[in-house]
Amino acid sequence: MEKHTAFLEKVKEKGNLKDLEEARSATEVTFRTLRDVMSNEAVDRVAADLDSEAEDLWTDQNPIVYFLSRIRPKLNIEAGNFLVRVRQEGNLPGADAETVIKAVFSATKEELSPERAEEVSSFLPEEICDMWQSA
Repeated sequence: MEKHTAFLEKVKEKGNLKDLEEARSATEVTFRTLRDVMSNEAVDRVAADLDSEAEDLWTDQNPIVYFLSRIRPKLNIEAGNFLVRVRQEGNLPGADAETVIKAVFSATKEELSPERAEEVSSFLPEEICDMWQSA
């Protein structure tokens, strides 16, 4: 975990999370949901833009999930479902999903070029896109 500390510290602080494990969980589920709404090509471009620390977090470490995400088309996830996924899959009792998502978005946008950040926003449902823009 030491190699992800700087990125996860940002998420922890901005997301009002209690520790780096919560920040990791929040980041992984937010990234998974982001990747699910994006094309494979866009996912790869984001990975190329991120530094190695954030790229490790961006790439799904579960080989089955990674494989399945590469062979199926991008998902059409509504804003409410995006929030529910982060709440449920993130297992973050007491954490506010919107705050957590904005924290992950903010830390991620610091790593991305303006072009890549704009590309990510083009895939997001309106309410989630607003969160991305304000992060």
